[in-house]
Amino acid sequence: MIQLNALHKTFGKQKVLDGLDLGIEAGKITVIIGRSGGGKSVLLKHIIGLLRPDSGEVLIDGVDITKLGDRDLNEIRKKFGMLFQEAALFDSMTVGENVAFPLREHTRMKEKEIREIVADRLHAVGLTGVEEKMPSELSGGMRKRVGLARAIAMHPQIVLFDEPTTGLDPVMTEAINRLIIDTQKRYNLTCVVISHDIQSIFEIGDRIAMLYEGKIIEYGTPEKLRASQNPVIVQFLTGSIEGPIHIM
Repeated sequence: MIQLNALHKTFGKQKVLDGLDLGIEAGKITVIIGRSGGGKSVLLKHIIGLLRPDSGEVLIDGVDITKLGDRDLNEIRKKFGMLFQEAALFDSMTVGENVAFPLREHTRMKEKEIREIVADRLHAVGLTGVEEKMPSELSGGMRKRVGLARAIAMHPQIVLFDEPTTGLDPVMTEAINRLIIDTQKRYNLTCVVISHDIQSIFEIGDRIAMLYEGKIIEYGTPEKLRASQNPVIVQFLTGSIEGPIHIM
């Protein structure tokens, strides 16, 4: 579904991606882990085409999006949904209007069909009958659910999650993790998740990729990561201050 080949990206003198290679399997949840500020969000922006690499390829269903013009790139982006870290809801819109927004912007559906899709997606994330509420009336966990409903409104093939459980208590974190798993199965999605939450990583990930110093240094099943003898992986998973990862 997604293949990243020899990606390089530098901002000024800071090298963020350094020949990164990664293949993301269709119909799986792939979690990308790594240090804060280590390039995970930059990598996510390359996958959706918000950033272009200095060199390398980003293949989506075999199409290198780094070579596309804006019009063709926007067509490819219709394959994607994205749940931002803070849900990024429009505060001036109701919940229903937020979920309907991509449908009204990118399709010519009739309002009756849009309302039906909005109701279905909200039901899928466990929020039935909240269309008329404003985002300010919702808890943090509910806002994340609305953000996910909007992300899947156009029935994407791929959904990107940027730190989906940040700022949530343990109970709501577990609820969001279960929701990601259930949504992936229900719609047969390819999911890419950025996360620092070690428990969540092993709960939701079919595959886990460790980003370190601009490269993927380990990739595989949760069992493979747990069994890794790589000192960087061991230090990251245990949260130890002792090891090759320098504490800034």
